Amino acid sequence: MTRTDIKTVAVTGASSGIGEATARRLAADGHRVLLGARRTGRLERLVEEIGAAGGTATFRELDVTDAASMRAFVDTALSGYGRLDALVNNAGVMPLSPLEALRTDEWDRMIDVNVRGVLHGIAAALPAMRAQGGGHFVNIASVGAYEVSPTAAVYCATKFAVRAISEGLRQESAGDIRVTLVSPGVTESELAESISDPEARLAMKTYRAVALPASAIADAIAYAVSQPADVDVNEIVVRPAASAQ
Repeated sequence: MTRTDIKTVAVTGASSGIGEATARRLAADGHRVLLGARRTGRLERLVEEIGAAGGTATFRELDVTDAASMRAFVDTALSGYGRLDALVNNAGVMPLSPLEALRTDEWDRMIDVNVRGVLHGIAAALPAMRAQGGGHFVNIASVGAYEVSPTAAVYCATKFAVRAISEGLRQESAGDIRVTLVSPGVTESELAESISDPEARLAMKTYRAVALPASAIADAIAYAVSQPADVDVNEIVVRPAASAQ
């Protein structure tokens, strides 16, 4: 990569799964990465491993449900690297359950992390990107942004929302801000560990019999980030070849 190709990219939910794989891939591509999550021990180890492999990475504790925490996260990228070229809004939770289970605390958690977390990222980074003359939001949704399945009504609703927010931001930002929606099918991650409902947990175990490695989604993100400034890759859906869903 040339110096002009090197970007500063911040990744939320970077302590595991897609976020971790994305951090490793982007750093391997030569980008400077700032990693955010609540589990700082994991982030510290990841930064050390990226550095040992020749990459450039730093981390900051991040709670995407807290707007002030997100602003501080973005400010860390700006103060440490002078700019923020891309923000990967990856943090998400997926405690599936039938609506009749009335797990309202889990509904609230999904709305807070999956929707408000993305909005907090946009609110924190958009002014800085405008000021520097450009930037890129990569928002991680799901195939659940296009279809609804039993036990996933609220989760899918949050991902439909991420899709709508991304499209609205794209339309409002034509010319300087790029927006990419990446929607993974079933992918290896820790998301399923948050499912407390027995019925939903069993169904997910069957569903995850065929799953993509997190690196496959990281590759899609890297592709979108690597495009020249006049190319905006708007939507990428990635499914296992053996999966119909």
